[in-house]
Amino acid sequence: MKALRVAVGVAGVALMGVGASLLMEVRDLWGVLVWLGGAVVLHDAVIAPVVLLAGLLLVRGGVRGPVRGALLVAGALTAVALPVLLRPGRTANSSVLPLDYPRNWLIALLAVAVVTALWAVVRGLLGRGGRRRPDDA
Repeated sequence: MKALRVAVGVAGVALMGVGASLLMEVRDLWGVLVWLGGAVVLHDAVIAPVVLLAGLLLVRGGVRGPVRGALLVAGALTAVALPVLLRPGRTANSSVLPLDYPRNWLIALLAVAVVTALWAVVRGLLGRGGRRRPDDA
């Protein structure tokens, strides 16, 4: 298990190096850094608190974890898709954004919801819906 962690860590550091080298080739480095900073603020100030609050208020029992996970994935998908979803109409060059991105975003969100529902059903059928506290025994 420790070897797997080390391998994953080495792969992560290598990918960060690739990302840093690609970042050095960007013409508008300041714009990219502002966008990355905005993504961090969006996650920490909006997505994470909304997910935690929704998980706390809306979901009871053993499915709280999967629902929170699904909400985090949905929030990340939305953050990535936001520039395309908010674009003002069609572009002059039809090959720039040739796909139906709003439809594909909704399909991705539907896939997340279906996988989460299946996960909750399987968890419920296996009887592992929630963790028992020592005083519940």
